[in-house]
Amino acid sequence: MTWGETALWIVCPYLTLVVLIGGLIWRHRYDRFGWTTRSSQLYESRLLRIGSPLFHFGLLVVILGHVIGLLIPESWTDALGVSERLYHVGALAGGVVAGFCTLAGIALLIFRRRRTGPVFIATTRNDKTMYVVLVAAIVAGLLTTVLSVFDHETDYRTTVSPWFRSIFVLQPDAAAMTGASWAYKLHALIGMLLFALFPFTRLVHAFSAPIGYLFRPYIVYRSRDRMDA
Repeated sequence: MTWGETALWIVCPYLTLVVLIGGLIWRHRYDRFGWTTRSSQLYESRLLRIGSPLFHFGLLVVILGHVIGLLIPESWTDALGVSERLYHVGALAGGVVAGFCTLAGIALLIFRRRRTGPVFIATTRNDKTMYVVLVAAIVAGLLTTVLSVFDHETDYRTTVSPWFRSIFVLQPDAAAMTGASWAYKLHALIGMLLFALFPFTRLVHAFSAPIGYLFRPYIVYRSRDRMDA
């Protein structure tokens, strides 16, 4: 294994995790009031109502697909009776649809930000960098999905997935990534860059999603007349 491969597939993942976790702690401690998307709905809502759900719901499916593909070993799906062909057909269909929805959503949001004067003026260099890396990650992900139809020699479940899991058990298997195609390697590198930028951009609002809202108790409303009685 070369020094470059060690740096890319062992050093970079842990460096990304340090920056991600350290950045989140720093942001929460010193920029708690900036932990927001800086909503611009007041300036324009028509395109936002289309682009935002398209992007966010598409992204949720993309994330779910990554969780299944990267964290669930092939032996587990085999034990459940899911054939390799069925798995890949499902992953391909879901990945393409979700990927294009996410790409269409972010494209619409960028178009809205560019054509709406007040929104564009409020766009920082930080935002522009984030959009470039985010779009690059989405496009690279779609590229790997589409190319997998024509390239049957490399399978991410035997290359990228074992490497990804090995990072979290502190036994990094950089050799597994040597068998991955260039598209998967590119997607992994852009993904690490995106996670390193995550705490310092508006994307940080993902960690403040109102999940508790789903489990809050019912709110009981009483009329004023009944209270007065």
